[in-house]
Amino acid sequence: MEKIGVLMTCRMSSYLEQQLNNRFNLFGFWEPPSKSEFLTHYSNSIRAVVGNAFFGADSELIDGLPNLEIVSSYSVGLDKIDLAKCKERGIRVTNTPDVLTDDVADAAIGLALATLRRICVADGFVRNGFWKNGDFELTTKFTGKSVGIIGLGRIGSAIAKRAEAFGCPISYHSRSKKPNVNYKYYSTVVDLAANSEILIVACTLTEETRHIVNRKVLDVLGPKGILINIGRGAHVDEAELVAALIEGRIGGAGLDVYQTEPEVPERLFGLENVVLLSHAASDTVETCTAMADLVIANLEAHFLHRPLLTPVL
Repeated sequence: MEKIGVLMTCRMSSYLEQQLNNRFNLFGFWEPPSKSEFLTHYSNSIRAVVGNAFFGADSELIDGLPNLEIVSSYSVGLDKIDLAKCKERGIRVTNTPDVLTDDVADAAIGLALATLRRICVADGFVRNGFWKNGDFELTTKFTGKSVGIIGLGRIGSAIAKRAEAFGCPISYHSRSKKPNVNYKYYSTVVDLAANSEILIVACTLTEETRHIVNRKVLDVLGPKGILINIGRGAHVDEAELVAALIEGRIGGAGLDVYQTEPEVPERLFGLENVVLLSHAASDTVETCTAMADLVIANLEAHFLHRPLLTPVL
């Protein structure tokens, strides 16, 4: 398969890059020439694209690759891939579900704990020597808080399981009520937020879920409620979230994702009731290696005419 052209849309895992380079004829968009010049010279050579949560395969890229056969995403999310165009062209699509579920769920719980217990602020309190002048202010417990989860798929279910271990009552919102689930179901996000102290976004990004957390949802979550987002930045109306945090209309937020990454609203930086991660919920050595192996396995399966491991299309 050394002659099969594979395009990586951006820098990702060095391990993934090395494994692709060992097996295929690897091209990278970060290398000169410019993207337009690259497509002019090499478009006919590319039979596969490897993208991620930041740079996938949009309509323009797909149209520029006449021999494209498969898009193998180094991500579980599919919002950066034009699925309609892929379906129209008969292009296969895979992603990396399951292997990142545990780490993302762990990160969601970690963000909730860090936000409620103000762990990052407390760390600075000790490092800056303020403890010598008095004790750190009281924080808020996590155990027993009512947790509402938007999206009860693989990751949402894993978050629920972890939160249950803290004695948290669980409720959720999804497109429909899940069978064989004992958690309380709410048909609207507003009702879910109104009955939650911690609201966690864990659904897939679609046109229907874009800005699913808006001003009304934030207002009913209330001044003691916190928002955790490990989904996608566009799930939340970011301007409304910033305003709600500054005005004290919600109690805090733990965020792994943002609307225009890597840009983050600067007004968040000075807020002590906010914990910020760099879209890194799944970024552990173990999970990134497993994701890379799954990308490779899907590509090899496709070009060896075997069933795909995690097909989307």
